Order: sequence, then structure tokens, then C-alpha cells
Amino acid sequence: MEFLGISCVEWIGYAAMATVLISFLMKSVNKLRIVNSFGCLLFVFYGIMLVPLSKPIIITNTAILCINVYYLFKK
Repeated sequence: MEFLGISCVEWIGYAAMATVLISFLMKSVNKLRIVNSFGCLLFVFYGIMLVPLSKPIIITNTAILCINVYYLFKK
């Protein structure tokens, strides 16, 4: 399925990219980690949906997501 000539998989990649970029505009580190975690989760879905599967995208963003979750719940 496509929208404006762009596949659904690419839209998820663009959404992930935008979310991660927006996360760096946050002044609060906790807000940054929350928004960045959502972006990382989108990137994991994006990596899974790519054919063939993109292990580097999945591994990197899963690791970043785990680090964010660790520091969010550490307190």
C-alpha cells in the first residue's frame, strides 16, 4: 500500500526519524528519553518490516531503547 507514492514501511521510517529528531529538542532529559524511546520503537518496527530484515537497525535501536528505559526507571 502506498500514500503519496511512498510505501507504508517508508512512512514508518520517516515517522521514526522525525520522532528521534524531535526528541533532541526537549529540555528535560526525561522527556527526551521518553520521546526518543518512542522513536527507537518505531525504528525497530521499521527494521522488522524491511525486506530483507535489517538487523543493524533493530539491534541498535533495541539497545538504545533499553538504555532509555533503564535510566527512566532507575530513579
